[in-house]
Amino acid sequence: MTANTRQTIVQLLSNMSDGKEIRAYLQRFSEVDRSRFAVIKIGGAILAEQLEETASALAFLHTVGLTPIVLHGGGPQLDRALDERGVQTNKVEGLRVTDEATLDAARDVFIGENIRLVEAVRGQGVEAEGLIAGVIEADYLDKDKFGLVGAPRTIRKGLIDSVVRSGAMPILTCLGVAPGGQLVNVNGDSATRALVEALQPMKIVFLTGVGGLLDRHGDVMHSINFASNYEKLMQADWVEGGMRLKLQEIKRLLDASPLSTSVSITTPSGLIRELFTHGGSGTLVRMGEAIHCFASKEGVDAARAVALVENAFARKLKTGWWDALEVSRIYMSESYRAGAILTRIDDFTYLDKFAVVEDARGEGLSRTIWRAFAKENPSFCWRSRTSNGFNAFYYESADGAMKAGPWTVFWKGETDWSRIKRIVERVAALPASFEGDEEG
Repeated sequence: MTANTRQTIVQLLSNMSDGKEIRAYLQRFSEVDRSRFAVIKIGGAILAEQLEETASALAFLHTVGLTPIVLHGGGPQLDRALDERGVQTNKVEGLRVTDEATLDAARDVFIGENIRLVEAVRGQGVEAEGLIAGVIEADYLDKDKFGLVGAPRTIRKGLIDSVVRSGAMPILTCLGVAPGGQLVNVNGDSATRALVEALQPMKIVFLTGVGGLLDRHGDVMHSINFASNYEKLMQADWVEGGMRLKLQEIKRLLDASPLSTSVSITTPSGLIRELFTHGGSGTLVRMGEAIHCFASKEGVDAARAVALVENAFARKLKTGWWDALEVSRIYMSESYRAGAILTRIDDFTYLDKFAVVEDARGEGLSRTIWRAFAKENPSFCWRSRTSNGFNAFYYESADGAMKAGPWTVFWKGETDWSRIKRIVERVAALPASFEGDEEG
């Protein structure tokens, strides 16, 4: 392991109160076949501007036992090469019309960029192998219209699996092979979709300079649940051409994937936090499930809600806990795998329980639930045991925190210090929820 990779690991662990968070994600990601962990698509601009950061992040994944299948482009580099060679090209329906001269330039650029990335990863002490062509078998998309542009037909998984079994990381280009052995230029989105359909990965990652999808104010959206948000986003007047196409492409990817698959859009430097922390660093998109909001306990399946809390905390609730709740709002995922229960205490809103079952962690449900109730409840507080590994996420999400006995009390939206001190004392003194606890 090189010093750079070691520094990345130390930096990640230093952002957590303990290693519990990373271990939970590692366990989840390690449950699938090594070639099904993640497909990572890297744009040419990232290779040009953030090669070392990208190589370091990829090396970290390999170091902790995860092998992403990496696909890279080279659009800006190809544009420059074509200009230097005096080759004129046109785009039709967003695709580059590719004649022999254009393909020669594309081949040289993609091979060059592949070598650069492979060598950068190897420079981090991790073995990588470039797969220039042969993995993507393609048909001509429309030879008369687009020239030497391919539509992926088959992914030769055996080549990928062979590299993974050897202990190396496969790094692919967007070159395909048409019948007769002719190289063809393959659109990056089409190549990514073909890999996803063939490998059925748990994660799909796009590394970009912006590091996420932006909302109407230009801020990165932390999570998108298509079950709740897709139609609203597609109808929003601020969602313009490029973002609309990206959302449509992501939906096509997720439609062809298991429900547990999610798409992350982040920067190379944010990749590790996006994959291994609850707070993330970018935009997490998943098909998800509907989030229901209840103004009271009416309509909530009490048995399933109690089971969710007990499963998430791995502890038994005290008899009568549910009946005693004075509910302000309950936010519950359709499957009862994640939920938030808010109550009213004195003159403030208290997040009594925020629960996500183990097998839903890493899917983005926690972020989706949190975003739903935080948007509708701008001021609330909660407590967590100071030893809780989830606290790294809480510290990021809170406006402030104070330790009180075995608890850390967090608040959001509160600014009056005398009021905050009163709330902290009140929250820290709340009675136990779980059997066997003297407090909490």
